[in-house]
Amino acid sequence: MSTARLLEPRLRKTQFFDPSLCFMSKHAGVGGIQADRRETMKQNLRFEEKNIKWKIIENPLRELLRVFKEAEQYIKQSLETKDFWAKAIVLYKNTDCVEFHIHNLLSCVPIVTEAIEIAGEISGSDHDEIQRKRFIYSMKYQKECKDPRIFQWKFGKQYMVSKKFSERVCLVWNEDKWILQNKIRGKKNSGSCTLTKHEQRLADLLLKNLNEMETESDHKLLPSSVLVNSKDYQIRRRLGSGSQYKEIQWLGETFCLRHLFGDIKPLIPDISQELHLSHPNIMHITCGFTDEEKRECFLIMELMNKDLSSYIKEICGPRKRVPFSLPVAIDLLLQIARGMEYLHSKKIYHGELSPSKIFVKARNVSAEGYLHAKVCGFGSSCSINLPQKAIVNQNSGTLPFIWFAPEVLAEQEQSGNGGNIKYSEKSDVYSFGMLCFEVLTGKVPFEDSHLQGDKMSRNVRAGERPLFPFHSPKYVTSLTKKCWHTDPYQRPSFSSICRVLRYVRRFLVMHPEHSQQDSPLPPVDYGEIEAAILRSFLFLGNSESDPLPVTQIPFQMFAYRVTEKEKSSTVHRDINSESGSDGASACGDDPVTADDPLPSPTEKKIASPEILTRRLSIRKPADIKVGKQPGTPRTPRGRSVRPPNIHTLRQNSESQLMMMNSPRTRRSSGHASDSELP
Repeated sequence: MSTARLLEPRLRKTQFFDPSLCFMSKHAGVGGIQADRRETMKQNLRFEEKNIKWKIIENPLRELLRVFKEAEQYIKQSLETKDFWAKAIVLYKNTDCVEFHIHNLLSCVPIVTEAIEIAGEISGSDHDEIQRKRFIYSMKYQKECKDPRIFQWKFGKQYMVSKKFSERVCLVWNEDKWILQNKIRGKKNSGSCTLTKHEQRLADLLLKNLNEMETESDHKLLPSSVLVNSKDYQIRRRLGSGSQYKEIQWLGETFCLRHLFGDIKPLIPDISQELHLSHPNIMHITCGFTDEEKRECFLIMELMNKDLSSYIKEICGPRKRVPFSLPVAIDLLLQIARGMEYLHSKKIYHGELSPSKIFVKARNVSAEGYLHAKVCGFGSSCSINLPQKAIVNQNSGTLPFIWFAPEVLAEQEQSGNGGNIKYSEKSDVYSFGMLCFEVLTGKVPFEDSHLQGDKMSRNVRAGERPLFPFHSPKYVTSLTKKCWHTDPYQRPSFSSICRVLRYVRRFLVMHPEHSQQDSPLPPVDYGEIEAAILRSFLFLGNSESDPLPVTQIPFQMFAYRVTEKEKSSTVHRDINSESGSDGASACGDDPVTADDPLPSPTEKKIASPEILTRRLSIRKPADIKVGKQPGTPRTPRGRSVRPPNIHTLRQNSESQLMMMNSPRTRRSSGHASDSELP
């Protein structure tokens, strides 16, 4: 981890560098975080207990290390001194530093902080000290702290989002452009003896684009001669079955080229507008070129390995095994949701979101299978040369209407598959729900259905949906089912989806045993938490505004944690009061009092899954009996009862009921209507 810290002095000595990397290594680098985490651990933990009571922090720290390794690799790639012009073109509007690496960092810091606190609650042997620490931690997650200003003032430094850091994040993009402009001017003014004529022209065009970014005017397409007349421009191969996409070599780097030909003049305004788009999880156009007659257009984009549909098909194989581990799948879905969140903030609706419209490539950091995903196929420029009628997808061999929302299918039927279909944010969310199903199961939606064509379309509009296998975790499937709800107004926004997926990822990191059958489940449905968050913070419900800065992520996760504790404690109080009153009236034994010892887990009567479900929905069960077990010895009067282990108590307060809730038996194949969905 010290490598990133040592890289910072080298940044200013290299021929080319991304200044945001200086920012990352200097202000968000390992050194500062290492010092903060070390101080936090020193205050809460004891080193001699590391082999006994530190297990809870192992996986969160491992996740933090993975995030740092990815950022370190990004820094090393940007520090390479060769191919300056290629890096300048790629990075002049690149936002990966903040929107990908710092995003992942700030999503992980709250998890590590919470893990240290949990370990701190059971650290030491002094009973009074343990109780004091537990009280302090409980005071931290009070409702009064669920305010962004109070959170930043009180916990900003601990969660790496102090006021100074947040201000730096907002300013670093302008600093990047300013330093890059000065670097290009310095090369341009150094004299024609060091720059070729082609490089001089490229410098002029880059400076022009950087100036247009400052004035927020439309980007102009560059003359195609800058590209095709370059000595090192070379077409390597065609990508896919069509002729539009090609892999090219240019300026020492490989790119993806989309070659449009025909009457492209009507598309130029839209393409120029799309040149403003930049996000780590969309296939944005790096630069565009056109000829004088406006009969050709060349769009330069990042080269990705393959589309997600082909990738899943290769991994699953004929046995149809699950393509991704759950943490990798959630990370992949979060990236896709973030890309769609960004597009919707720009009022761009995809309309054809599916695995074949997601490009992926390996992140090359670990063997865990993490991918970098980018949404493609959006915007006006992507509709050229594509027929309006439904055709079979070339990559997956599936009909595209299985990804379309019921309201879109109805509109298509009314218009006879002709004319323009008006897509919306909610239709994209429906498509995302179907995409979630394939990512989580490896199965194309409805692939095992006996219905095809118009009959399947009618069934989808009537509410038929794919059915998850019985072993699928509910905290993932419930979000998917909300996304593909028949009523568009019941579907969440992509901003809400991102918040839920971040918290699901937090749960998976905190519970690495999630793949086991008896693993704990979240004590509260995350959809309920998101609904409470939206009621508390109305500004979060505006999906058409710009996404909040990444520095807001720790607060959002903190607010989720506070809300989860509130709802969990409310549910447990209701269950305890109901079980106590029902037990007292239903059995002849005396109820458990302060003088009775706490029953052991083997002595407790555990409710069946059906009864537990009714309890969690605040319905009075009639068949639960809670009382003193026969043969249980009573504690002598006046003798204090020793409290249970703090770690056990914390687990009980969050997941004791859910741990005993085995999944309900259901069919492993087939489809369900909305009436069967929660």
